[in-house]
Amino acid sequence: MNYDALTVEELVERLGGRSVKGDANIQIKGIAELTSATAEDLCFVRTKRHWVEAGSPQPAAILIPEGIEIEGPVLIFSENPSLDFARAARLFASPRQFPNGIHASAVLHDNVTLGEDISIGAGAVIGANCRIGDHSIIWPNVTLYDGVKIGSNCEIHSSCTLREDVILGDRVTLHPGVVLGADGFGYEFAEDGRLEKVPQIGTVKVGDETEIGANTTVDRARVGVTSIGARCKIDNLVQIAHNCQIGDDCVVVAQTGLAGGVRLGSRVAVMAQAGLDGSARVGDGAIIGARAGVMGEVGPGKRMFGIPAVEGKGWLRSVSLSARLPEFLKRIRALEKRVFGDKGSE
Repeated sequence: MNYDALTVEELVERLGGRSVKGDANIQIKGIAELTSATAEDLCFVRTKRHWVEAGSPQPAAILIPEGIEIEGPVLIFSENPSLDFARAARLFASPRQFPNGIHASAVLHDNVTLGEDISIGAGAVIGANCRIGDHSIIWPNVTLYDGVKIGSNCEIHSSCTLREDVILGDRVTLHPGVVLGADGFGYEFAEDGRLEKVPQIGTVKVGDETEIGANTTVDRARVGVTSIGARCKIDNLVQIAHNCQIGDDCVVVAQTGLAGGVRLGSRVAVMAQAGLDGSARVGDGAIIGARAGVMGEVGPGKRMFGIPAVEGKGWLRSVSLSARLPEFLKRIRALEKRVFGDKGSE
């Protein structure tokens, strides 16, 4: 349900109960970032510094961590202000308008299975033997090659391309420009030294409730399946190569590249611009830091940083020591001078 206004008390009730400092009868009519907030908005902060840097604004209420005090607005104390802010946003967001039915310019093969209450936008092309589940939305200029299977309540945004036999679960969202099932980068050097293409005859399978960001590419398997588990969140501009296996509840952030055959367990987080070699096997709950270069085994729960990636404590020590290299060099030269004289170690 979407609301035009809620009192602080009503909002807190819908968030599951939160402690409040101030007038709980004040009305909230929307959400906003700190720098543009009005006296009718809800905001959130993680630290008092964020509020001060924004000019100490005075919205109707602020979601704030326990133990932080600021003057003026009603304070709603939360263990996770960002999460509660996201949940509040759903209460105030205007209902989205979806297209109805099948646009006259869409091209559908005669042998297509369509569920109930679906939408197919202008210029979409749906190939033979495709199946689209109930309540799914295909936005304009989407292309589904033959044999694509899409579950119920999916949303495929404009200019996505799903090649032959790709499979999506239920409630999957693909943002504009996603390509699933393009050929993997498979070549072998032939006897005469020329590159010979390796047929890529597998497919791609995406689990329920997974969301894939704009212009991300997931290549089809050489044989078998490139798989992404349930509830994964893949950012924009990510490359997932042939035969990768990604477990449930993983996060992969923008401009990351996974080489062919990478394995991620469940609840793995891969930060921006990381690169994973095809030998990478990452255990459940591990975190790969931004721009890390990962090869080989990463155990469950490990935190890896740097190139080549090492565990967090080792990486921090390396960074600390590298900052002292000029000092070490000066000391070494002083020692050389004491041992060898003015000519140093020459």
